[in-house]
Amino acid sequence: MATVEPFEAFADAVAPGRAIAGLDLGEKTIGVAVSDRLLSVASPLLTIRRKKFGLDAAALLDIVTARDIGGLVLGLPRNMDGSEGPRCQSTRAFARNLGRLTDLPIGFWDERLSTVAAERALLEADTSRKRRAEVIDHVAAGVILQGALDRLAVIRRQAAPDG
Repeated sequence: MATVEPFEAFADAVAPGRAIAGLDLGEKTIGVAVSDRLLSVASPLLTIRRKKFGLDAAALLDIVTARDIGGLVLGLPRNMDGSEGPRCQSTRAFARNLGRLTDLPIGFWDERLSTVAAERALLEADTSRKRRAEVIDHVAAGVILQGALDRLAVIRRQAAPDG
C-alpha cells in the first residue's frame, strides 16, 4: 500500500482489530514499539541494530508477521520549525522502500521531542545510564506510537455516528 497521508487517511487504511507498530528510525538503530489490538496502548518492544536496508526490512517484516501488525507508523523527524530536512527525506525514502515489500499502510507521526520525552521518562524511573542507552530507541518508538494512537482515538470518536 505504501505511505498514506494525511494521518486521517492512515486511520482509515488500518484494518480493524489489528495492532500497529511504531518505528523510531535512527542512523544506527530502529526502535520498535507495538500497540494492543484495541489501539489504545503502545509498548516498547526492541531495538534493531541497522545493517543494510534488506536486512533491516526483513527484521521488521518478521515482527509484522509474528505480531499480526496491521499498519506501521514511522516517526518523522521534522525540524523544530516544522520544516522537513534531510532526516525527513531519509525517513520518507525508507518508507517508500519498505512500502514496496508490504501491503500494510505506512503513516508518519511528528516525532519532535520524542527522544527527549523518552529520556525524561527513563530518568524519572531511575534507569541507569547503561540501561537508558540500551532502551532509549524503542522507548522513543513507544512515545511516537502512543501519540499516533491517541490521535487515532480522536479520529475514530469523531467518525462515530454519535460522535
